[in-house]
Amino acid sequence: MGEPTTGARTGRRTAERKQDRANGPAPAGGGSGTRLVSGPGLLLVWLYGVMSVGAVSRSVYQIATEFGHAPLAYTLSALAALVYAFITYTLVRGGETARKAALVCCAAELAGVLTVGTWTLAEPSAFPDATVWSDYGMGYLFIPVLLPVTGILWLRKARRPDAPEPGRA
Repeated sequence: MGEPTTGARTGRRTAERKQDRANGPAPAGGGSGTRLVSGPGLLLVWLYGVMSVGAVSRSVYQIATEFGHAPLAYTLSALAALVYAFITYTLVRGGETARKAALVCCAAELAGVLTVGTWTLAEPSAFPDATVWSDYGMGYLFIPVLLPVTGILWLRKARRPDAPEPGRA
């Protein structure tokens, strides 16, 4: 009977695209996608996006105008901005690989917040100006310490049902 008509192929491709959009992006390498931007995930994307913009703006300004005053603090703020931007990207991208990358990054972020927060309390003279993570994010209503914890909880819950849990075969 031959090839389907051009109209039939176009209609099928359109239907496939609509289905892909409904299911969310698939991870690289194929397979079914892990939808991360739904429910609490949408709030996480929004908060990480806001924190990205705030941290990038703050660090770019401070590095450009006052870097000599507190280079460690401003460099750490720039690092926080990169972490926030990467987590935002992985949450939006979706998929199991992105979920795992975001989970690792949230754990690293939490370690950074706890380390810098403790350091700023133990040795305030090392930080003549605050970072995003100073005093556990007190200047940002403690969002920097709460966000990675919430992210880790959400990302563990959003695990694909057929994905094995870490440490279990």
